[in-house]
Amino acid sequence: MRAPELRGRGWLNTGGKDLTLADLRGKVVVLDFWTFCCINCLHVLDELRPLEERFGDAVVVIGVHSPKFEHERDPVALAAAVERYGVHHPVVDDRDMHLWQQYAAKAWPTLAVIDPTGYLVASMAGEGHAEGLSRLIEELITKHEAAGTLHRGTGPYVPPPAVDTLLRFPGKAIELPDGNLLVSDSARHSLAEVSADGETLVRRFGSGERHGPFNEPQGLLLLPAEVATSVGYDVLVADTVNHQLRGLALATGEITLVAGTGKPWRSAVDGPQDALSADLSSPWDLAWFDGKVIIAMAGIHELWWFEPQAKTIGVYAGTTVESLRDGPIPDVWMAQPSGLSVGGDRLWIADSETSALRWIEAGVMHTAVGQGLFDFGHVDGPAKEALLQHPLGVAALPDGSVLVADTYNGAIRRFDPVTDEVSTVDSGLNEPSDIVVTRTGDVIVVESSAHRLTRLAPGVVKTVTGERHRTERPPSAVAPGALTLDVIFTPAPGQKLDTQFGPSTRLEVSASPPELLLDGAGTTTDLSRALVINRAVPKGVLQVVAQAATCDVDEEFAACHLTRQDWGVPVVVTPDGPSRLPLVLRGLDED
Repeated sequence: MRAPELRGRGWLNTGGKDLTLADLRGKVVVLDFWTFCCINCLHVLDELRPLEERFGDAVVVIGVHSPKFEHERDPVALAAAVERYGVHHPVVDDRDMHLWQQYAAKAWPTLAVIDPTGYLVASMAGEGHAEGLSRLIEELITKHEAAGTLHRGTGPYVPPPAVDTLLRFPGKAIELPDGNLLVSDSARHSLAEVSADGETLVRRFGSGERHGPFNEPQGLLLLPAEVATSVGYDVLVADTVNHQLRGLALATGEITLVAGTGKPWRSAVDGPQDALSADLSSPWDLAWFDGKVIIAMAGIHELWWFEPQAKTIGVYAGTTVESLRDGPIPDVWMAQPSGLSVGGDRLWIADSETSALRWIEAGVMHTAVGQGLFDFGHVDGPAKEALLQHPLGVAALPDGSVLVADTYNGAIRRFDPVTDEVSTVDSGLNEPSDIVVTRTGDVIVVESSAHRLTRLAPGVVKTVTGERHRTERPPSAVAPGALTLDVIFTPAPGQKLDTQFGPSTRLEVSASPPELLLDGAGTTTDLSRALVINRAVPKGVLQVVAQAATCDVDEEFAACHLTRQDWGVPVVVTPDGPSRLPLVLRGLDED
């Protein structure tokens, strides 16, 4: 089919020009449907970078920003995200999700490929498609170069002017023993030690380059003194985009790799693993709890544990299903946990994609604030009615209450477990991402998009009865009763399904609320499933996790690949809805 025209509210990284498909004729165009809150979308940005470098004169990547949260509709916030994450290609602002619907996207992220003559030739959901996408691009280049329809040359990307500040999109911070602050200077790919007032640079760790020892680092943890002495480093660093943990010795500045292969996690491994042999997935924050390091493994919606002295690592809580479900760990559901703090016997968690504040105590997870993947807002009052919007940071206070960096509301919120109430401590901040409570009781906020540390005035509490929001992502209509779920998967060029170690595919289905599904929940090896939808439940979310194993064909030492996607599909039950729900894990034009 002819690719639908690219229309949006505006464009970034084009020097002010609105692009059309006619402007891109002669190039292979890769559309990347993303939203800047989504960790899987950030993974795809990193997967696309090598392809952009390799095929730069024949391929144009276009980011299509189709927002989930209300804050992501703000064009200023979008421009900041494009800089924060080093997006070096044009981005169209699909504020009203027009292009999302035109290209039939159903998940963040989704990739669509347009050939040099303007035809849509492929669509694929999720991450992990770099190898298959590379093969497809090679085929398209060969075909269209031979036909004379490929036009090599520079693309439409125009970089924005550089801006110089002390910090650039800082992520997390901790207080050091001497009172200075250590900050993960994420967009500068380094750690910055600054004075106690947060305004003077003392020293910097790391090269400052994306391919240096740090790549968009986030969480920091000052280890207990006896542990630090034993392992030879003082600070543990969540090296987020490198999918690794690194140790920093403050006296010498030495940086040591302590966990992670550098490859993103693709499949589960039972039991403890050697830390340096384990694949991690966007570790975002760290805390010392129950005698070990707990890692907010944002990329796979889990918490992991790490034993620095034993050099082992493993899963602490979560199943990789992206949703909200409490209960005994590890069989709980989270959605991009991004902030951790310990208060007494509780581990507090900022669970960003469910806009939730949660805690673990005595091996059981609870939710204090939060209602699900698609409900958010800025509402104070009783905790069960209060709403947050994509919080990234949390800090337990000595009185037992908890402060939350309510990132997309630009606010600091407070949850009081005694009264079970939520209030607003401060607002008007620019994407606060972390909170530091110093030994003297000062509260310092990492104001990420303002590129600074901000000290909160004591005693300020506001009450906000703001708007409630639901994601305006168009729901899929489904019929009550029998519904066929089909996950469509076609191996990439040069690959075949890999059955040498058993079934090559896996499908896991659940629902929120659980009553939405009368039958069909569970895990099977078939990518098609007969479901029964409850006509008494008018709407909900189908959680679908699908994966397919492939390997290269006609290769002596064939490489193996795992394609995996986690969908949270909002559905509305209607009598005239379709009785089939197709989801594309990877779809390729056979021509």
